[in-house]
Amino acid sequence: MTRPVSRSEVDRLGKRGSYKLGGLGPVGGVRPVPPRPFKPSFPRPQHRGSLPGWILTAAAATILIAGAAVIGVWFMPFIVGIVTGVATRQGRWRLRVSVPAVTSIAVAGWGLALWLSALKGLPVGATARTIAVIAGLPPVATVPVAITLAVSAAQGLAGLWLGRSLAPGPPGD
Repeated sequence: MTRPVSRSEVDRLGKRGSYKLGGLGPVGGVRPVPPRPFKPSFPRPQHRGSLPGWILTAAAATILIAGAAVIGVWFMPFIVGIVTGVATRQGRWRLRVSVPAVTSIAVAGWGLALWLSALKGLPVGATARTIAVIAGLPPVATVPVAITLAVSAAQGLAGLWLGRSLAPGPPGD
């Protein structure tokens, strides 16, 4: 089981290069350079476009979603989300900015459409209560309206995800 140790192996013990362990320690007493201390920095965001321009675009997208919902194009938050995803990817906007923006645009657009329909005299509340009763929910209009707004937000976020994933990265990335 064991082989006898030769005299040459015994003579090498304790000498440089006799232990081939992959260089675990520094060679020749050289100490490794300590890591540099962490210094937090708060650089300005590097997105393109002016803030008033983005706000006007968000207002136009909200009106577009509301108008499309009134005429029956219920999937417009998804399309607006795709366009916003491409624009925010190219403009280097972060998700912490674009996710709340798309969510608020989609919810505001569908909320505006429901509000305009109610102002026209359409029975939005009565229809929502009927849907709630059929679904087995309490007969209040807020639950179906909230579900409608949540679905529009989900459509917008799905479009944002798809737009950001399909868009090429900005130059220099």
